[in-house]
Amino acid sequence: MNFILYSDVNDHSISQSLGRPEYSYYFVLKAYRPVLESLGQVHVVSSVAEVDPLYLTLQQSGQDCLFLSFSPPHKTPLDLQCPMVCVVAWEFDSIPAEHWDGDLRHDWSRTLARHGRVITLSSHTAEAIRRTLGEGFPVLVLPTPLWERFAGVRERYPSRPVNPGTVLQIRGCIIDTRSLGLSADGLIAPLVEEEPVPEPVPEPVPEPQPDIEPAHLTWRRRAFVSRHYLREVIRVFTRRAEQGRLWQIKHNLLCWYREAVRDLVSVPLRVMTSRVLRGPAALPVPVFIEPPPEPPPPEHPQAVLPDTSQIMETQVSGVVYVSVFNPDDGRKNWHHLITAFCWALRDVEDATLVLKMTQNDLSTYYVELLTLLSQLSPFSCRVVVMHGFLEDEQFARLYGAASFYVNASRCEGLCLPLMEFMSCARPAIAPDHTAMRDYIDPEVAFIVKSSREPTIWPEDSRILYRTLRHRPDWGSLKLAYEQSYAMARHQPQAYQAMAEAANQRMRRYCGFEPVQQRLTGFLAAQAGAEQLSLVASAGAASC
Repeated sequence: MNFILYSDVNDHSISQSLGRPEYSYYFVLKAYRPVLESLGQVHVVSSVAEVDPLYLTLQQSGQDCLFLSFSPPHKTPLDLQCPMVCVVAWEFDSIPAEHWDGDLRHDWSRTLARHGRVITLSSHTAEAIRRTLGEGFPVLVLPTPLWERFAGVRERYPSRPVNPGTVLQIRGCIIDTRSLGLSADGLIAPLVEEEPVPEPVPEPVPEPQPDIEPAHLTWRRRAFVSRHYLREVIRVFTRRAEQGRLWQIKHNLLCWYREAVRDLVSVPLRVMTSRVLRGPAALPVPVFIEPPPEPPPPEHPQAVLPDTSQIMETQVSGVVYVSVFNPDDGRKNWHHLITAFCWALRDVEDATLVLKMTQNDLSTYYVELLTLLSQLSPFSCRVVVMHGFLEDEQFARLYGAASFYVNASRCEGLCLPLMEFMSCARPAIAPDHTAMRDYIDPEVAFIVKSSREPTIWPEDSRILYRTLRHRPDWGSLKLAYEQSYAMARHQPQAYQAMAEAANQRMRRYCGFEPVQQRLTGFLAAQAGAEQLSLVASAGAASC
């Protein structure tokens, strides 16, 4: 049997693919490969376009072939000649059974029905598929076989409830609350003080001048003014002008009144005469004065991101909790993971939470992380955030440093990091829902209670509630931190028993031999079904 394997993420792109949705499929492919190699020849292709040419070549030489696509069904092809099966990681209680945006590929039930079989990483996913496609649909529950891979870590770093001291190293950056000087006052960034602008000196307002009575007119002067304006009125009728005659007569009478006889008229009569000669007062025209533009608000200083190109290291000791996740993945519920830790162990100096971020872009969570830690300050416990790519040897140190692995997710398709740390004989703090239900119980972990809540399928652009996930209980998570710390400090034998139980659980669940047996049985059953189908077809043709 020949197995053709494909994943969108490969050895060359893994370091640049941190945080992508298909990131975990790469590790599933790597974990499956040894089992598949024990059953046949493995060919890893870098593109789906390489599958059919390779299949036709192998078919011509009489060799059987099966294509395993390590991609979600909506990114898996339907038009290949090579027999194929999709390897699916899914964390919700139902699969997409309808399409949107005019794209039929979003309907997983259609794609999986065309394939005729599927491999899932958990019984939770298998139940979701059978709930839609029927109980008889061929589904293989095949967790990734990884227990043997950590034999060296178990030997070099035996489980210890209290870590005497381990140096962690990473190419990237390390954010350590012990060196940040956290304070809630730090949430208000200082603004650059500008030199005060002197206020403009107002112009002096001229004092009102008292009305000055005109000089007393003689009768001779009055007669001279009257004769002048009489002559002007007569000229109105003898010459043409731009203004109308009525306007000119009125204008001359008003001037004569002001200059010759106004001082002889009593005040009440003077007001009435002015109104008659001037006519009704025009309504004032509103003048809109545009207010001066408000000065722009001062810019908030931007966060200065740490350098992520250097090799950094730090030492951790005491009771060490570790979690590995993508902070941009809303399922991981990392805010509760941090807040419950800081509240449960805020007065404990030898408790450390190490967070390994699987995200390439530090800017997507840096400010949010520092804001959250500043709001929680002051606390005596320690939070260490590692950003960057860890090589295998550096990851082995992280496995060895852990006293417990912590998961506070809303749903999981498998949770490889949790399985890896448990395979290194590390107890866990985790919920027992979705995929974790297959291997989490009180014998190997402190259980975080949870309840169901409606949610959407991640790819659904309509944002419609079509499925369910789980809501972890924050108080239960806080209690799990307190109980696990008390066990590590005061009950070392109980800790060792839980650590050994976690190790044995992973050996039975994801060891090489049990996974190989499951896969062999599934392939044999499928081959038998296909042979029966061919016989039935031949019998029908002979009739």
